[in-house]
Amino acid sequence: MKRSRIPYGALNRFFYQTVGAAWRWTDRLPWTDGDWQAYAERPGLETWIGYVQATPAGYFELARQDAAQVEVAMFGLLPPFVGCGVGGALLTAAIRRAWEEGTQRVWLHTDSSDHPHALPNYQARGMRVYKTETS
Repeated sequence: MKRSRIPYGALNRFFYQTVGAAWRWTDRLPWTDGDWQAYAERPGLETWIGYVQATPAGYFELARQDAAQVEVAMFGLLPPFVGCGVGGALLTAAIRRAWEEGTQRVWLHTDSSDHPHALPNYQARGMRVYKTETS
């Protein structure tokens, strides 16, 4: 696992589009190159990439909200690595990193279009359901 130290919006867009295609991630698809770059340069945003045999396998973005809160803003695997047992290790790393530096609350959003194992994976790592909405 390595942190992307140079903010590069095209990298975040690549992961968002490629990981999110199977899970109906559409909110950011209209973003321009400038929007992506501004997002990547946002203070408090960290982009991390997980690797399998030196090949990018997935990523996560952590967004520090303030001194005490971190959102797991994005998390997912590239298609060839879904169902290969990589997700649990990547999520564990994401949550551990999120708790560093005096964090008091780590949170994320998920929904019914996510991978069927997403919620159980989050819960197995100590996350709990805070709120459920239906539309």
